[in-house]
Amino acid sequence: MLVNLTWSQMALLGAFVLVVFVVAGRAWYLAGMRTEHNRVEALHLNQHSIFDDSASVSEVEQGLIEVMPDAVMIVDSHAQVKYCSPGAVALGIADGASVSSPEIVDILARTVSDHTLREREFEVPLPMHARAAGADSPSSSVASGKGLQAGKAAPADKLFLRVRTGKIAEDLYAVLIRDVSEQRAFEQMRRDFVTNVSHELKTPAGAISLLAETVNDAADDSDAVRYFSSRISKESARLTELVGRLIDLQKAQDEEQHPDDVTTVNVPDLVREAAGENQVQAEAKHIELYLSIDGRQIELGNTWPEGLTSEKAMVLLNRDALKTAVKNLIENAIRYSSERTRVVIGVAVVDQSVIIRVVDQGIGIPQASLGRIFERFYRVDPARSRATGGTGLGLSIVKHCVEECGGTISVWSRESEGSTFTITLPLLSQEDGASR
Repeated sequence: MLVNLTWSQMALLGAFVLVVFVVAGRAWYLAGMRTEHNRVEALHLNQHSIFDDSASVSEVEQGLIEVMPDAVMIVDSHAQVKYCSPGAVALGIADGASVSSPEIVDILARTVSDHTLREREFEVPLPMHARAAGADSPSSSVASGKGLQAGKAAPADKLFLRVRTGKIAEDLYAVLIRDVSEQRAFEQMRRDFVTNVSHELKTPAGAISLLAETVNDAADDSDAVRYFSSRISKESARLTELVGRLIDLQKAQDEEQHPDDVTTVNVPDLVREAAGENQVQAEAKHIELYLSIDGRQIELGNTWPEGLTSEKAMVLLNRDALKTAVKNLIENAIRYSSERTRVVIGVAVVDQSVIIRVVDQGIGIPQASLGRIFERFYRVDPARSRATGGTGLGLSIVKHCVEECGGTISVWSRESEGSTFTITLPLLSQEDGASR
């Protein structure tokens, strides 16, 4: 049914419709502005770090990865690598675009299935390129010809890794990898030390007790009493030496170097003195001791030939500590060398360092033991060490004495060919010499 409207009613209706359109248009415009504002704000948040509006997300991400102690990989649910930090690449756990370690793939799959943070430790083989880098690095002491430096681990063929996985975004997972190989090696060293020190102290103490009982039972046999008494004296001397070595080692580790202990030392003269104190032991085994200054060999009793740089091989350090180190090295060389061989103690000035080498023609050290011979009580062949009177502490004392002098000690050895121990000390500078 048509409704007849007057002109005034039609005008009023038109005005109402116009107002409705204006209000609706303004609401649509404001809604659009809010949407655009939200989009811009979201874009702003995506481009800037939550820590600082002035830093970009990529900048902060890169910085965090560089300061983290762990290697980092970002992967998807199929173990495809989206990002791999340099540390993770060096570990060799990623093969191109995918994770190559079965252990990491397994822990990642479990995290993907239930989105639960997981952590696990396992062993992985050391990558071949990492083995080559460790052996051939120009900065390594092995490459320099000095052998393996004390305190440095021998090249290993496996790594202990602690891995943590967790979800960080839709179909993105973080894999954090920490190399704990050094920590595990230290724990093994500590366990070995406790075992060894207990054994070393119990063996002579038990022997003395048993021999004393035997002497008591054989009181009527004078020959037996003399024999077992001599054995008691031998074991007592061994126990006394062991305790003395422990005290020396404790002093070398704990005593702070006093300025009055530091003095200017002529290294060739000190080496000659240390060798002279081992002369009797060398003669007992018909072993020749030779000094070598700048490559020229000198018999121990001879004077310095003219033209040698003995007066230039000066260092500033604790003289007693250095003498103890050199004397112990010469003593070890004699102890583990066959009769009628030669031990050479060399001194040379190379660049800004004084080099002391003790070279023997003894039984040598197996490659697997080179990284551990400076540990307390570690011995390659315990039976032979006891037969030769070794305590397993001599090289530990040497290491600490050399470090107290501000130097380093390295070892090169091959079984049945002998060993070379190298001490490197900073040369006395002209400024230090003038101040003394």
